[in-house]
Amino acid sequence: MSNREVVVLSVGGVRFVTRASTLQQFPESRLARMLNDDGWEFKLVNGEFFVDRDGTLFSYIMDFLRTLQVSLPTDFSDYQRLQREAEFYGLYPLADLLSQEHLLKPRLEILEVRFSLQEMQAFFRIFGSCSTTVETLAEQITVFTGQQSGRSWNSPFPSQKPLVPLPLERPSHHDMVFQCGTDYSAGDQLVARYVSIKPDNRKLINGTNVLGLLLDTLLKDGFRLISTRTVSSEEKVECYSFERMKRPAGLTVTVNQTPGSSGVAQAKRSHVQKGK
Repeated sequence: MSNREVVVLSVGGVRFVTRASTLQQFPESRLARMLNDDGWEFKLVNGEFFVDRDGTLFSYIMDFLRTLQVSLPTDFSDYQRLQREAEFYGLYPLADLLSQEHLLKPRLEILEVRFSLQEMQAFFRIFGSCSTTVETLAEQITVFTGQQSGRSWNSPFPSQKPLVPLPLERPSHHDMVFQCGTDYSAGDQLVARYVSIKPDNRKLINGTNVLGLLLDTLLKDGFRLISTRTVSSEEKVECYSFERMKRPAGLTVTVNQTPGSSGVAQAKRSHVQKGK
């Protein structure tokens, strides 16, 4: 490799090693001109380009050049400082994206679980502010049903007969309804409903056990339990409220730029935001 194929930069004391082609993604930028010895802001010291700028923020600059995407941590807050750094380096497509903070900032997501235990049955209803999250959770939850003579019902576990999956009730894009437990149908036939929540493979019939698994699944998915309250003491309806900071579906933004070409780059979202 020639000396220009691999480039070493020291930005604010932080060392970066990259390819020259990466720095040349935007030929009009200062980083691209630097390789042509056309940048007084950069000093070549012992084979390394020294840049007196913020090294921490430059890591996001490098990530953008390598992927042509903006992907920031959920706790990131220095949008204006990073925008100034992008402007300094002449990366105006990135600066334009950073000026639209509403596209990049994580959003507070609310989810509510309502649970009612009535005799041998348990009823669940889940509301979510983000329809995408509710859709994903609905794909994890499966309700199975089966019938058995009440006289031979002596075990809380599924019988030998095949269980049939049931579709979840979806009153809207933002909620779902399902139940578990046992109930008598015509004659002495006992109808049983079991709930399975991925990645757990168990089929649970006890409502309290299903509730525990559901809450544990949400906590592992990044939600935080913020309150527990009784909605209706007569109907014994309990409500569990959760929240989490979630990166919006459009946070990762792809820039349509042909490597090595000049011109204005066009930015667009890489995902469509389903829920609002």
